This record gives sequence, C-alpha cells and structure tokens, in this order.
Amino acid sequence: MDPKQIAKQIVDFNKTSFDNSFNAMSVIQDQTEKMVNDMMEKTAFFPEEGKKAVTDWIKTYKKGREEFKASADENFKKVEVYFASK
Repeated sequence: MDPKQIAKQIVDFNKTSFDNSFNAMSVIQDQTEKMVNDMMEKTAFFPEEGKKAVTDWIKTYKKGREEFKASADENFKKVEVYFASK
C-alpha cells in the first residue's frame, strides 16, 4: 500500500474521530445550557447579576468552541493539502 494513501487514511480517521467527539461535546454543552437557563428562570431568588454572568459565560464558551472548531478544520485541511501535494 502506498504510504501517501496510508497517511491520508490516518488523517481521515482522525478528522472523523475529532468531528464525532466534538459534536458529542457540543450536544452535551448545549443540553447543559438549556438546563442552566431553565434553572435560572425557575429560581426566583437568582440575582440578575448572576444571570448576566452566566449568560456572558455561555456566549464566551460558545465563541471559543466555534473558534476551536474552525481552527481544527483549517489545520485538517492543511494536512490534507500537504499529503495531497506529495
């Protein structure tokens, strides 16, 4: 078997594994966000400052998650191009 093809298969496997793991993590985080939002709505004594802090935190981790995914996708593309050019 061609070493170039082996490397491509390894990269494809790693990308698929990463995508599946990332999607599972995203689903868990989104579900946790829903539970936290429900808890904040149903808890009468939860302070507004706390709600704002949690909302800001959720926005920050979502932005970080999106940036991480974009960076990983970009780097997988670079690796694929590298092995395609050899």
